[in-house]
Amino acid sequence: MVIGSRLLMSRTLSLAAAPLTAAAATTTTLQQIASNHPKEIEFIGLAKVVLKKGKTQLFKDGSPMVYSGAVDRIIGRPPPKTGDAVLVTDGTETPIGWGLYNSVSMFCVRLMQLEDDASRDPSSVLNVDALLENRINAAIELRERIGLPSAKTNAYRLVNSEGDRLSGLIVDIFGDEAVIASSAAWVEKYKQQIKACIGKIDNVSHITWRPSIDILKEEGLDLSDSGEIDLSNSPKKAKEPKEAYMISCTKFLLDICCYTGGFALNAAGGGAISVTGVDSSSPALDIAKENIVLNNLDSRIISFLKEDATSFMKGAVSRGDSWDIVILDPPKLAPSRKVLQSASGMYRNLNSLAMQITRKGGLLMTCSCSGAMTQSGTFLRILQGAASMAGRKITVIRRAGAGGDHPIDPSYPEGEYLSNVLLRVL
Repeated sequence: MVIGSRLLMSRTLSLAAAPLTAAAATTTTLQQIASNHPKEIEFIGLAKVVLKKGKTQLFKDGSPMVYSGAVDRIIGRPPPKTGDAVLVTDGTETPIGWGLYNSVSMFCVRLMQLEDDASRDPSSVLNVDALLENRINAAIELRERIGLPSAKTNAYRLVNSEGDRLSGLIVDIFGDEAVIASSAAWVEKYKQQIKACIGKIDNVSHITWRPSIDILKEEGLDLSDSGEIDLSNSPKKAKEPKEAYMISCTKFLLDICCYTGGFALNAAGGGAISVTGVDSSSPALDIAKENIVLNNLDSRIISFLKEDATSFMKGAVSRGDSWDIVILDPPKLAPSRKVLQSASGMYRNLNSLAMQITRKGGLLMTCSCSGAMTQSGTFLRILQGAASMAGRKITVIRRAGAGGDHPIDPSYPEGEYLSNVLLRVL
């Protein structure tokens, strides 16, 4: 699959009211706009979000999420509405950047450009259409540089939220289908523009829009009755499935919480003797079974079962069943720090069961897609606790995270949410 084309779109302002003049929008920096066109800014209702003393540097350093506690006051009549473009300023009302406002969320502004960004790319100043085009083109170029798509895979992440400077927007490519995940109100507001952008990419012929219903409620949007597809609690692969390919040759492999079968399919393609995938989602398993055919795999080697992960592993323990390699990739158990303690217990119990059904000297590849867990730094400690519960001894062979298609903005470490640990189990 080739994604080498560059998007060509009309660069029109996407503000709620009348646009700035072309000269102001395309040839000036934010400070020049604010100082040279104050009446024009007032006319279109462009508000200023003024930061508290001592809070400015955090955002100048690149943190893209302006939380409400950092805001001193908002200047603008009428007040800005959710999705409106706003200037973000220091205490002297000197702009440091611009972003998209939310009147409900604890993150009241998602910064889109800082002052130096605006100087380098004036065409995107207060112009969401142009910004989307430029940022998505940059994301395409980055994936091309790391070899995606390739002869081995046409499934990868094209846009990774803050890592691609489009906070709240995720785009995954699966062959000719693009799956767009929305977790910010501004993404919903500019839904049609985003779909138009993605639709211009070579070989993308289908687009699926998946709003994260629960997260969007915190953004002030209730889409529960919208009819949109919501798989916000679906598990994500915590490492490129090729890892299963590399370690599975001539082995019996079990993939717990296999979802659509990424790891299991790669293991079967990598020469495993027998592969079993287990998941509780019928729609996901239907796709997994289709993937056996699409990837020309032997159905006698790979099979998928619909069963609860805990029930399956407890049953395997009682029967004395075990596998050379066990992969455990549960859904997000800790969506926030508030539930980290209870989620830690669930991770410990699941991993303890997984260790008990791993043959002595075998391998357990265990994953977490919970940002709260990854950022807590406690995953290894939980795994050690799981080993004690299971009466097993573990050795860490490798610690990893997401692949190169999941870039992380170092000024926003909260964007790092994937953990993958390969263990030897004795």
